[in-house]
Amino acid sequence: MTVHGIPPEILNALEGTVGKSGVAADAAGMAKYLLDWSGDHRGGALAVLKPASVSEVQAVVRLCGTLGLGIIPLGGNTGLVAGAIDIDSRSAVVVSLERLNGIRLVDADNFILQADAGCILQHIKDAAEAQDCLFPLALGAQGSCQIGGNAASNAGGTNVLRYGMARDLILGLEVVLPDGELWSGFSGLRKDNRGYDLKQLFIGSEGTLGIITGVELKLFPKPTRVETAYLGLASFEAAITLFRQARRASSDLISAFEIIGSECIDLARLIDAD
Repeated sequence: MTVHGIPPEILNALEGTVGKSGVAADAAGMAKYLLDWSGDHRGGALAVLKPASVSEVQAVVRLCGTLGLGIIPLGGNTGLVAGAIDIDSRSAVVVSLERLNGIRLVDADNFILQADAGCILQHIKDAAEAQDCLFPLALGAQGSCQIGGNAASNAGGTNVLRYGMARDLILGLEVVLPDGELWSGFSGLRKDNRGYDLKQLFIGSEGTLGIITGVELKLFPKPTRVETAYLGLASFEAAITLFRQARRASSDLISAFEIIGSECIDLARLIDAD
């Protein structure tokens, strides 16, 4: 007997790698993993696998290779472009990193944090703040997106002007390769000129080259003072002029510079007139 198209021998093999609690193979159990955050796209999969350790991720990748199953790595599923689902797939499994979600290390002296790929971004920011440090990646979805997905998509956020993209905030990665082998690029070094910088291949690759299981991040001293200015300007050109002047006046220490058009103000007033 098959369960939603999965032969029992394959289901048993999947459960053997991550345990029964780590497999969802029924429609109800898979539903939230197959729906794009926008609600506009719904995907398909044989099953959803939820490994709880790096070794289980390796076992899943090896098994899927043996069985000829495709793999769709999934982070917090907060994207809006259907990048984490396969619309037509019935021969692939979704691998969610949600159970691989711990903080491994916070080194406030060297301004380094290591975390599992499934760790929620806000938890990383909180762990850094608890050590009087700052992890500056800031997104609207930071309460639910996962750091592995941030790395795999080279996330930007609101603080790119000062701190750069996710690529600029990552010191090292740990990745399960397509053959199930584990590659670790953790070094803790900011100055490292030893040959190829392989982590850059995986950052922004959207999980096509391997499954990120761990991330080593740059921390920064927590700012002692933050100021926010809200200004009204007559045109987009005036805003760009102000931006250039502000960069020079602040020695390029601006963290964010957002332009809000009048149409956005009108939309906001539909929700809150005040």
